[in-house]
Amino acid sequence: IDEAVAGYCDDILVTIHEDNSISVADNGRGIPTGINKKENKSALELVMTILHAGGKFDKDTYKVSGGLHGVGVSCVNALSTHLKAEVHREGKIFNQEYERGKPMYEVKEVGVSDKNGTIVTFKPDPEIFTQTTIYNYDTLANRLRELSFLNKGITLTLIDKREQNEDGTDKKDVFLSEGGLQEFVKFLDGTRSALIPNPIYLEGIKQGIPVELSFQYNDTYSENVHSYVNNINTIEGGTHVPGFRRGLTR
Repeated sequence: IDEAVAGYCDDILVTIHEDNSISVADNGRGIPTGINKKENKSALELVMTILHAGGKFDKDTYKVSGGLHGVGVSCVNALSTHLKAEVHREGKIFNQEYERGKPMYEVKEVGVSDKNGTIVTFKPDPEIFTQTTIYNYDTLANRLRELSFLNKGITLTLIDKREQNEDGTDKKDVFLSEGGLQEFVKFLDGTRSALIPNPIYLEGIKQGIPVELSFQYNDTYSENVHSYVNNINTIEGGTHVPGFRRGLTR
């Protein structure tokens, strides 16, 4: 999603396979595969196996990023029995596979391609996730819907190959929001009666930090506040929440 927010991709596909493995594919630039001179390893292998190897700590690379811990995909790799990374970049296809985080072979070129992007397929390790390794469709769908509202204009598709519709096609949902936060507020309002026709929407940049907010008044007496930083739901609030309240009431 960070690649999409940075303006390099507009289509993300998440697939749940019959064996409960997950594939995530995008049409972004593709993870670099060239050799890192310092480590003498492919950049793809470094990103997949070394903590903090990504490029998101460069503040100019990703203005908004949900993964500034630097441990995202490398942790997914370490917590999976098997992971395969496939990169379409510069007219070529590269891949590398891993078992419990360790490369099975060096990054290799396996074909030609007329597109760019990255496909990562992984299967969670039942020795680590002892309670369950079965993915819940609704949980993933709710998160992708949320991300579509937070990142308008980006298409996020969820396919479940474990379940078929009556016509034999895989269960599928496509999330695309053109209205962004305003559309999100309307969705959260549900059947409540709005007191004004459209949600109030504001956006701006302060000290290089972009901010968006939207709110709506309805006929209830309770508030429903959803706050996010870098696409991550800050369920315990943060300084941005009281800051908004002060800005609204003072």
